[in-house]
Amino acid sequence: MKQKVWITFATYLAYCIDKELYKAIDYLREQVRVLVEQQEKQNKRIPLTNSQRMRIAAKTKRLSRKKLEQCTELFTVDTVMRWYQKLIAEKYDGSRYRTSPGRPKIDTAVVDLVIRFKKENPRWGYKKIRDQIVYIGYKISKSSVKNILIENGYDPEPDLTVRSTWHEFIKSHWDVLSACDFFTIKLLTGRKLVRCTVFFVIEFSTRKVFFAPIKLQPDGKYMKQVARILTDYGGFLKGKRYLIHDRDPLYNTKGFHDILKTSGIEPVKLPAQSPDLNAYSERFVKSVKYECLNHLILSSVQ
Repeated sequence: MKQKVWITFATYLAYCIDKELYKAIDYLREQVRVLVEQQEKQNKRIPLTNSQRMRIAAKTKRLSRKKLEQCTELFTVDTVMRWYQKLIAEKYDGSRYRTSPGRPKIDTAVVDLVIRFKKENPRWGYKKIRDQIVYIGYKISKSSVKNILIENGYDPEPDLTVRSTWHEFIKSHWDVLSACDFFTIKLLTGRKLVRCTVFFVIEFSTRKVFFAPIKLQPDGKYMKQVARILTDYGGFLKGKRYLIHDRDPLYNTKGFHDILKTSGIEPVKLPAQSPDLNAYSERFVKSVKYECLNHLILSSVQ
């Protein structure tokens, strides 16, 4: 009886030890099958189809990185990761709809008009010049007038003795400021890519980050629930006065703003096309993507 038990135990132990080897053999066999298919076409290069890449990637996922580097013959870990990143890029590639990057350029006639007003009225500030330009029928913002004057070597506000930059403003309200934003993660389920949305809030003074529950398609109810979590007793926004956010339509939910204001937190909507005003949350998103998500394949497939 004891001999049978020991034999069974030894068999199970051998199976556990060889389990990784079986996966490696299966991966190598799949490489060979792909090579045979390509050799039948008599091509020097090996142009793979998406289906072939999926087959190899499925086998790759079952191996550890160390084992894969030991047994791979054709397709390394970096190659498989490049396939995955290219798959994501192709799904969300909107370059065909892109016209020109950045904000539209200001008409030369308007720039010349700003400089002319400044030359003829040296004591006018950028606000006065902007009002006069709008009065004669042109559309331009105060910040654009100010930037034009600075670029051409003029003082945008001669009567202003004390100036503060956005960075100085942030520092003066450091302890009561926080910012929020969204970023997406791609989940590989079977042969489909599913985009999940992650909502987070970052605290300026400590760089602490709060992650809300992940949802496929956030809606108004989701935003209300997030606002309740943030403002409940001992919530993440305790002691804060301002929450900076961009112009995403989800923030326009009435319940989201009402819950924040009831708790003494003022939502601050940034101007259009100004991601630099929310630089801390934008930089956090970049760190998450470049230091974490770009090195992982998130999948629900076992």
